[in-house]
Amino acid sequence: MEYHKDRFEDFSVLIYKKDKLVSVVPANKKEDTVYSHSGLTYGGIVLKKDVKLSEVWDIYKTLLQYFEEKGFQKFVVKEIPNMYTTYPSDEFSYLTYILKAKLVRTDVASSIKQNQALKIQSNRKEGVKKAEKAQLTIKEESNFEGFWNEILIPNLQKRHGASPVHTVSEIQYLQSKFPKNIKQFNVYSGSTIVAGATIFETQKVAHVQYISANENRQELGALDYLFYYLILEKYKNKDYFDFGTSNENGGNNLNSGLLYWKECFGARPMAHRYYEIAPSQYSLMDQVFI
Repeated sequence: MEYHKDRFEDFSVLIYKKDKLVSVVPANKKEDTVYSHSGLTYGGIVLKKDVKLSEVWDIYKTLLQYFEEKGFQKFVVKEIPNMYTTYPSDEFSYLTYILKAKLVRTDVASSIKQNQALKIQSNRKEGVKKAEKAQLTIKEESNFEGFWNEILIPNLQKRHGASPVHTVSEIQYLQSKFPKNIKQFNVYSGSTIVAGATIFETQKVAHVQYISANENRQELGALDYLFYYLILEKYKNKDYFDFGTSNENGGNNLNSGLLYWKECFGARPMAHRYYEIAPSQYSLMDQVFI
C-alpha cells in the first residue's frame, strides 16, 4: 500500500493464530472510521482457500474487537464480487446479517460471463468496421506514458476536472511488481495513439481499470475495435470480462451513455456493495454456533 501513502493513512492488519498468519486486512483509517482499503478497486479480508467458517468467524471477531479497542466507531467494507473469488466465499454476506450491518452504497459493474456471452450488438460491430477501414492497429505495450499523458489525463481533466487514481509512475511501479497481471493495450492510427485500456488480470477475471480515447473515437471506432479484440480474442478464455462500474456521485448516479456502450457488448449488471459495521457489535457473533 506504500504508493498510496500520500492519500490514505494506512491501517492494514495482519491476524495470527499461534504465530501463524491466517488473514491479511488491507485497510486505511480516517477519523473514527476504518475502511477496507480505499485505494483498492475491491476490498475485504484475504483468507486461505481452505479456511473453515468457524475460523473466519474468529478472525472477524478478533478484528472487530481490535478496532473497538483502537476507538473506531465504524468499519466500512467493500465486498468482493463473487466473480473474483477462486472458491465459494460468502462468509461476509452471512456476517453482515448477523452483525446488522448497514448497506451504505451499491455500485453497478458491467460484466460478461464468457461461456454464456450474449451476442455483441450491430452498432458495436459497425464501430469495428470503421476502425478496420481506417486501418487502426492494436498494440500491447509495457510503457504507460503515451496513454496516460496523451489520452487519459487530458480526457479526465476536460470532462471531470479530475486525474487518474494512479499517476503514470504509480502504474509503472505496480506493473513492475505484477507484470503478468497488469497490461496496457493501445490503439494507433499510423503512429498516433487514439485510444487505450489498462487491464488488471486475475486468474478468473480481466478487469478494465482505465479506458479512454481521443475526440475522434466515434468516427474511428477505436474503442469498439479494441474491446471487440479483448473480449473475443485476448480474454476469451477468462471466466469473466469485467468492464467495471459506470457510477458517479458516490454511486447515486449512472453514466447512461457509458453503461449502454458496455451493454451493447453483452455485459450484464453485477452489484458491488459497501457495508458499514459497528465494531462494538462483535458480541452478536457469540451465540451463532450451537
